[in-house]
Amino acid sequence: MNKAFEQHNKEAGAQPLGRPLITPLRFEDGRLMLLDQTLLPAEEKYIQISTKEEMWEAIYKLRVRGAPAIGVAAAYGLYVESARYAGESVEEFMQQAVETALYLESSRPTAVNLSWALRRMIKKLTETASSVRLSVQQAKELLLEEAQAIHREDVAACEAMGEYGLSLLKPGMGILTHCNAGTIATSAYGTCLAPIHLGQQRGYGFHVFADETRPLLQGARLTAWELCKAGVDVTLICDNMAASVMKNGWINACVVGCDRMAANGDGANKIGTMGVAILARKFGIPFYMYVPTSTIDLATATGEEIRIEQRDGEEIYRLWYEKPMAPAGIKTYNPAFDVTPAEYITAVITEKGIVYPPYDINLKKIKEE
Repeated sequence: MNKAFEQHNKEAGAQPLGRPLITPLRFEDGRLMLLDQTLLPAEEKYIQISTKEEMWEAIYKLRVRGAPAIGVAAAYGLYVESARYAGESVEEFMQQAVETALYLESSRPTAVNLSWALRRMIKKLTETASSVRLSVQQAKELLLEEAQAIHREDVAACEAMGEYGLSLLKPGMGILTHCNAGTIATSAYGTCLAPIHLGQQRGYGFHVFADETRPLLQGARLTAWELCKAGVDVTLICDNMAASVMKNGWINACVVGCDRMAANGDGANKIGTMGVAILARKFGIPFYMYVPTSTIDLATATGEEIRIEQRDGEEIYRLWYEKPMAPAGIKTYNPAFDVTPAEYITAVITEKGIVYPPYDINLKKIKEE
């Protein structure tokens, strides 16, 4: 797969993606700054995160969102909270770090990158402490170094997925995407939007159709905003218009991200993704899911085992309106995600290569590379 990747780059005269001007987080001089995505597209404002409570609230309230970005932010959040420790006991420091990690992990249950990043941070700390006598200061520095490593790896993964993903697309294609798996959902240019940004740089002339993505409107507020800023030809549509644009022949490929992929290839993504996949199958359109290997959860056998986050019903009928748009006391059902069965996924794009069925075999192979 790596040879194919290198050959594709050579043939395309590939240049690496530049760094986006807008990123979901910045860590400079010990300060963690998050882009408050609840204010977009009207206002681009960064907020400082100084405590574990502020980090938990930012994740739960979707000030930072997107599985990879949540993982990176949580890793830095764990360091920021741990850096506040003023004692001299390494054992006490480590216990507080574990408690902080468990607390942050409780903010959102579905995206696997959150727990993966936090557990990786704690594993690095405990394994090092078991072999080397650490001071509290050294333990703090260790956590910071690991958070920075997670951040760097995510940037590299985005760039690799951009290249692999672009190899599946052709100039002038019409592409439909759901939710936001772009610049502000990761550390760089995103997962499924990375090939679109790369294609824009190389003159591919894609025509992107962005589902608004009810009820939180990540497609309208974030994807449309991000692609407009990049100069991409993007058209915003309501979620229930996807079938019509496919029937019109305007869509040649569907690209989406993923918050957790089970070992059999079932993929959890923003609510509505499964419907897009089923429609794509009906109209003979390839459906590509972009999944960093950190998002592949081999410990989860199938999508039936993925815990789906249930959110406040007011997001459906009140959040984006001046007045409530439903009767008072109405019952609501507001799952944040649905699970697309593996049978509807044409290919899984990772930073290590493109994975095709059978997913139960090939996901394990690429995860273990």
